[in-house]
Amino acid sequence: MERSADWLDQARGDLDHARSDVERGYFDWACFSAQQSAEKAVKAVLQWMGAEAWGRSAADLLAEVGQAHGVSDDLIDAALELDKAYIPTRYPDVHPSGSPRRRYTRIEAQRLVQHAEAVVQFCEDLIPTLSP
Repeated sequence: MERSADWLDQARGDLDHARSDVERGYFDWACFSAQQSAEKAVKAVLQWMGAEAWGRSAADLLAEVGQAHGVSDDLIDAALELDKAYIPTRYPDVHPSGSPRRRYTRIEAQRLVQHAEAVVQFCEDLIPTLSP
């Protein structure tokens, strides 16, 4: 079943969540939600293309999209940075001390939200029939 519209809708919701978390000071969750937004947006494109979308790496998924559509190095770099927020934003034992909520900054969260915005926009541009 082709559900790219659902994946893109969830990606947009995760991006809104990330923006809200930046405003409210939940920088760890903003970073994680930004990664989730990018991952789900790329999965929407892969669904739309009729391809399998496995894994959690936005960068790896973008590379798969890149086999059929041009993906810039800058966008891959942004996705690589987003992927680094997948686990450490949620688990204290990934860090030498302190909880993730104390280890992420506003500037970092804002940067990752911008990266996610770029990935989502790229994906929306590829599948314009699903754009709002």
